[in-house]
Amino acid sequence: MFELEIYEIINILGLIIGLAFGAIAQKNQFCFSGSIKDYILTKSTKRAASVVMAMIVAIISTTLMANHFELDLTQTSYFKNNINYFAIIFGGLLFGAGMMIADGCSSRSLVKYAQGDSNALVTLLFIGLFAYATTKGLLFGVLNPFINNPTLIKWSSIIENTQMNIYVIIGILFVILLLLVKKIKRILTLIDGVLIGLLVSIVWYVSGVIGAESLEREIALSGISFVYPIGKTIELFSYYEVNELSFAITLVCGVLLGTFLMSFANKKYSFGCTANQNINKVKYNMIGGSLMGVGGVLAIGCTVGQGLTGLSTLAFASLLAILSIFISGFITAIMLNKRDKLPMCFIFEWEEEKKNKPIDFQI
Repeated sequence: MFELEIYEIINILGLIIGLAFGAIAQKNQFCFSGSIKDYILTKSTKRAASVVMAMIVAIISTTLMANHFELDLTQTSYFKNNINYFAIIFGGLLFGAGMMIADGCSSRSLVKYAQGDSNALVTLLFIGLFAYATTKGLLFGVLNPFINNPTLIKWSSIIENTQMNIYVIIGILFVILLLLVKKIKRILTLIDGVLIGLLVSIVWYVSGVIGAESLEREIALSGISFVYPIGKTIELFSYYEVNELSFAITLVCGVLLGTFLMSFANKKYSFGCTANQNINKVKYNMIGGSLMGVGGVLAIGCTVGQGLTGLSTLAFASLLAILSIFISGFITAIMLNKRDKLPMCFIFEWEEEKKNKPIDFQI
């Protein structure tokens, strides 16, 4: 038998968790940006309810896990020193606009590409390119003075980036969930949201508990996120060094593989419908991907990275980030819809509301 180092085990677990995430997301097309589009185009709240359910489960399961294993979530990047709320809000606004323009956020683009949408690859490449450029490349010199602006950081310090009250946050989210489902029994159908939420806490366990035992390589306490990891995955693909393989990269690879495998069993989702619409997909994918790459770094995460993982730590900054993403995404979607540039390929309805009618377009 091969003896594996702790960091190697963690990389394998990253692949397995990514497989699960991809399969779950593909099965019911779990999507934050798609939930916005569903509501604007058809008033459907099904996928939005799954997203909110994932938030609730992620917060509760992460809190229970962190308390049991005595993990200090305030040591994560979501509570970093000298935080700049202005950069986070601006990044969230960029990301929200980008995900609607590109027709999917970072995790959604991984799923779309793996299940057959070749345009999503353009989005992924531009997310990775611009995330890396913002972190270490050409855009770093331009944006770093804004991110680390002493005045903005000082103003931000007026409101401490502390952990919010779990009962207040869960209470608000539960009220939102009830408004979305309208019927209590529908909550039982949101299994995809429950599973995605549980995966968030499992990743905290992997990095914080198993990772703490690693002597060969330092494993940072981190959760599920996709923007910068996509950039690191592209870098690894371009310039391979085995010691650069990490949990975040294997997670991305796992999502692609899990989605690809699930697409064989769940073949009904395809994306040929947008080809006949008056939409310059490649241009929109490039613009949207660029905005998400920059915005995801400024906001310290994407819809999953902040909306699920960050929010599970109850960080105030994460709440600001996901609200900025939602507001920007909603406004952008309305603007695109007025110009007939909001493609929709599949109708997502509650089971009892499905009607025998032809489907012309989908998300």
